[in-house]
Amino acid sequence: MGTTEITTKVEHIKTLQTMIDELTAEMESVKDEIKNEMTARGVEEMTVSCFKIRYKEVASNRFDSAEFKKTHQELYDQYCKKTVSKRFSIA
Repeated sequence: MGTTEITTKVEHIKTLQTMIDELTAEMESVKDEIKNEMTARGVEEMTVSCFKIRYKEVASNRFDSAEFKKTHQELYDQYCKKTVSKRFSIA
């Protein structure tokens, strides 16, 4: 594959990424409209046509690794596992 072909592919990737970003923004905007309507109606769940829509509060517990590292450095180091991966980026 030559430099010209790689350049063309990178330009295509950039165009596709722009389209993805625009569509993602549009999708989030439409989701926000639905969420706002559900909030205004005071409902967490609704059925429209064949779709069931839920907008609920969800509780979850997350492990605070930064705080654990501060208070238990040796234990943190004992169980910390280094991983290596490759990252593809275009600047």
